[in-house]
Amino acid sequence: MDNVLIRKVMRVDNELLAKLIREVFDEYNAPHACTVYTDPTTDDLYALFQKNQSLLWVAELDEEIIGCCGIYATEGLSADCAELAKFYLLNEVRGKGIGKKLMQQCFQSAKEMGYKKLYIESLPEFSMAVSMYEKYGFVRIDKPLGNSGHTSCNIWMIKELV
Repeated sequence: MDNVLIRKVMRVDNELLAKLIREVFDEYNAPHACTVYTDPTTDDLYALFQKNQSLLWVAELDEEIIGCCGIYATEGLSADCAELAKFYLLNEVRGKGIGKKLMQQCFQSAKEMGYKKLYIESLPEFSMAVSMYEKYGFVRIDKPLGNSGHTSCNIWMIKELV
């Protein structure tokens, strides 16, 4: 997977990214209500990630979008903490190191933006992803932080950036 391109989101990516995210939710039978699935911002991630101190990385293979992961300045988080957001990969490319590349790119970007911590929300349906987050230093916490609006999420994690 050396020929994977990691680049910043572009407006033309919106439709394909929304489709990818919803396909992952359907694949895992994850809830739609009060999640990114029904969040109207999912259809315009380019605009969403124009927010100050936010950035969405897109993974591309042979000019096809295969995943994404971003840093988002979620309302209600402390100034030194951002949310690791919109981390999704197509099924056929999972387990090949692309998620690791995306995550490491986000860690680097978060540090460059001055963040000291990253927060993430997830669901039990995404237990494989949660295991990966734990592998990369995220620890579970007892309650949500900030105001993502995704109230169906019931796994909350935080990571100290070093």
